[in-house]
Amino acid sequence: MSSTPTIKLNNGIDVPALAFGTGTALYGKNCADSIKLAIQSGFTHLDGAQAYRNEEFLGEGVKASGKPRSELYIVTKLKPGVKPTEVKASLVESLRLFGLDFVDLFLIHTPPKDDTLQELWQAMEGVHADGLAKSIGVSNFMLDHLKTIMQTAKIVPAVNQIELHPYDWKDVEAVVKYGLENGVVPASYGGLSSLFRAAGGPVDQALLPITERLQKVSGKPVTSSQVLFKWLLHKGAIVVTTSSKEARIKEYLETALVPDLTVEEIQSIDEAGAKQPQMFFKR
Repeated sequence: MSSTPTIKLNNGIDVPALAFGTGTALYGKNCADSIKLAIQSGFTHLDGAQAYRNEEFLGEGVKASGKPRSELYIVTKLKPGVKPTEVKASLVESLRLFGLDFVDLFLIHTPPKDDTLQELWQAMEGVHADGLAKSIGVSNFMLDHLKTIMQTAKIVPAVNQIELHPYDWKDVEAVVKYGLENGVVPASYGGLSSLFRAAGGPVDQALLPITERLQKVSGKPVTSSQVLFKWLLHKGAIVVTTSSKEARIKEYLETALVPDLTVEEIQSIDEAGAKQPQMFFKR
């Protein structure tokens, strides 16, 4: 199997473009076996969060996999509501649960509801300076949030992880474009929502001829999920996904073997998504 493609962050670090997430279906659950399976299947990018309430199990899965720390890329996110003065202690506790000395990427999970965003980002820059996080970024940030950070940031956020799929592309296109223009890589969660949360919609129909063409070109089976992942990669996004099934995990990783989409195919998916705009996660 071809190696997972990578995306370069604004600090020069190459990140595996496909990540195994521990939210949604694994939220609050013992995900150790799932993490072990994902790593042994080929995932090296693991996406966690303090709010998912399973960091210790992610750490157990990493240990059980036997994979060297140097070959893994581990992410966690700051729990919503944590004050700027508590950021370092919060990350130190996550590291204790993980059994690690640092995370590769630390994100603000959601923008604060008060006016402390710039102060919060300064605290994030502090844990980066302390070596507790190799890169720092944000999640669920829209245009005004990013612009607010940029006014005072000494470090540009490396990543902005958002709900991203064809049905909300028009809604988030501006923040993705602004981020890319300023060195902020988008990361997608809920990327397969058009298949699993809006089945039978316009995007399903747009995927059919694309899937057929790619199967003919590659001479191998190609799934709708893989086509959507390719669409996200063409948008410059890191893809965060999850599954408890080994076959599905391997299918996702084999996206690397799928030929690229044409400009016309990307546009057809964009246009299909615009016919039924919707989001599936609370922002």
